[in-house]
Amino acid sequence: MRSSRLIAAVAALAAVMAPSATASGAGAARADTATPIRHVVVIFDDNVSFDHYFGTYPFAANPPGEPKFHAALGTPSVNGLTSVLLTMNPNLANPFRFDRSEPITCDQNHDYTPEQQSMDNGLMDKFVQFDGAAYSPPPMGSTRPCRTTDVMGYYDGNTVTALWNYAQHYALEDESFGTTFGPSTVGAINLVSGQTHGVTPANHSGDTSNGTLIGDPDPSFDDCSSGATAAMHGANIGNLLNRANLTWGWFEGGFKPSSRNAGKAVCDTAHKNIGGALITDYEPHHEPFQYYRSTANPHHLPPTSVAMIGHTDRANHQYDLGDFWAAADRGGLPAVSFLKARGFQDGHPDNSDPLDEQHWLVSTINRLERLPTWRSTAIVIAYDDSDGWYDHVMPPIVNQSNDPAEDALTGPGHCGTATPGAYQDRCGYGPRLPLLVVSPWAKRNSVDSQITDQTSIIRFIEDNWSLGRIGNQSFDAKAGPLEAMFDFNDHPHLQRLILNPITGEDTHH
Repeated sequence: MRSSRLIAAVAALAAVMAPSATASGAGAARADTATPIRHVVVIFDDNVSFDHYFGTYPFAANPPGEPKFHAALGTPSVNGLTSVLLTMNPNLANPFRFDRSEPITCDQNHDYTPEQQSMDNGLMDKFVQFDGAAYSPPPMGSTRPCRTTDVMGYYDGNTVTALWNYAQHYALEDESFGTTFGPSTVGAINLVSGQTHGVTPANHSGDTSNGTLIGDPDPSFDDCSSGATAAMHGANIGNLLNRANLTWGWFEGGFKPSSRNAGKAVCDTAHKNIGGALITDYEPHHEPFQYYRSTANPHHLPPTSVAMIGHTDRANHQYDLGDFWAAADRGGLPAVSFLKARGFQDGHPDNSDPLDEQHWLVSTINRLERLPTWRSTAIVIAYDDSDGWYDHVMPPIVNQSNDPAEDALTGPGHCGTATPGAYQDRCGYGPRLPLLVVSPWAKRNSVDSQITDQTSIIRFIEDNWSLGRIGNQSFDAKAGPLEAMFDFNDHPHLQRLILNPITGEDTHH
């Protein structure tokens, strides 16, 4: 931990660098921060394990005709796929490289229980049996059939080239985990609250158990939801930001209604992925704040004006991606922004892919780097879950659970034994996920190995603006800090890394 003298010095530096806050709309954003970071932008993509994207980092195959990746001298190694894991893996198949020519893959099994079963008491040897895609139709936009052994596949720097280049120039974390096991909604709720307990209905097969969210029901407070829905109770990071009068928002592609029916929003805009399949832009279960009555915008109402984006009005901090750029381009970048791509660009296997995801990531980050606020911005690239893709690292279990119907990590009905009074069905940490920080203040070409999880992101926000903790057994109280990925003792590195969104390569080379 940093000394109080260092914290005071950093705060003083931030105060000197920060432009004065001016009142707008519902009130002024607070100017005081514990670091030089005054704008946090969380890019939250879908369904990737660490080994699936970074298992062989920083070594790429570099076949002819594909974008090349050659690591800079002195690039640190990661806890990745060693030669033994690549050739004598304990699973039913060895890991194998997906070529750039096959970006569209099947969606693997990534439910709460099978993810635990695949880890098999820490042996990490049953991914094919429990997480491998067992259905036969090819994914959308592909003719390649699904095989259970595909769960062992990974990409390298010839496909996820941009992410490897961001790791080269900024900070990568190789010991970051999903807060608990489970699919996208579980990860999204953990990102904003660290607390998947407190759901209604309390028990619904495959979605909730013992009052805890474990599946992917749509949010109750969303006109565009369908099928089974659920509502969350308790506090989230949005409530803490509101209490501190800070500007913030969740910005998601397709949130703007395509039409209205008797006053209710209809969300059916769509785009084609790289394989030509038409993918709906908006996924309600990817929008975590819509599960909480206090932070929901059920009818997808637009902000009352561009000046009010980030402030509290009828939109209630829930917006379309277009609103983010409308505010940012006018000098109104919120203090905290969560960005979610349209469905064909979110990286989720089956509907999206690494190349569509790369186009979105690079286009977004290039544009953020060109804003006047770049000097005080930190971009965090994170993922909601692993999709079940193989990763060889057993997560540290910091929260135990023993639901006879749902837990299975250390035997039927067990992920250890929950402590008295602890909420069940929050076995965690879950699978290892990529985490990167892109910022002028990020350490350069660094790999951090301190243990973090999805709630480390909200912990950074809480600490930076002195918001306090969420409470009620939220994982933010035990989250590892992200500060080791930054260097606040040095001057910011303001040289921009502008990449090609198609190839992921540096445009200066």
